[in-house]
Amino acid sequence: MARLKVTPTRMNLNTLKGRLATAKRGYKLLKDKQDELMRQFLELIRENKKLREEVEKELSDSFGAFLMASAFMSPEVLEEAVSFPTQEVGVDITTKNVMSVRIPKMEFKVNVNDKATMFPYGYATTSVGLDEAILKLNHVVDRLLELAELEKTTQLMADEIESTRRRVNALEYRTIPDLEETIKYIRAKLEENERATISRLMKVKDIISEER
Repeated sequence: MARLKVTPTRMNLNTLKGRLATAKRGYKLLKDKQDELMRQFLELIRENKKLREEVEKELSDSFGAFLMASAFMSPEVLEEAVSFPTQEVGVDITTKNVMSVRIPKMEFKVNVNDKATMFPYGYATTSVGLDEAILKLNHVVDRLLELAELEKTTQLMADEIESTRRRVNALEYRTIPDLEETIKYIRAKLEENERATISRLMKVKDIISEER
């Protein structure tokens, strides 16, 4: 707590009282924002944990399917089968504002050859297991993008919580106490000056009375 360096006048007192009221309103708004951010953050943590576990299981299943497919195909045939994809995949990223946090929204942008299928190979030399593995991987890739979006959102939310926490603490432990201490000091000084003025007036009155 530190007293601000201001002249103890009524004008400065009124100014500081206005600043104190604004600081207290700002503190309440930021505290409410911090609480809501924390609530949403905890929900994101739970959602992220659940989705990560699901994605890890799906990845494990996809890898297992590829292992099974590779058991019935030579490495050369398997490599050739997946060397020429029929889809070009990019990611479109937009943002939306949630409580001053710019949350990413990610979506795959897929360019597909009109004459091609999802499977970039002929069926004569490949196994059914490879089809199953590619279908599983195609599904899990969408979930991976969803997980990436969720984890980025969680990180941004955590950053905003920390930033808001610092502002709340600055108001609670420095700005508001400093203003209150300064207001208390100015009031004491003004009361002291007022008492001194009254004392001088009483002395003048006494002198005038004696002269009469």
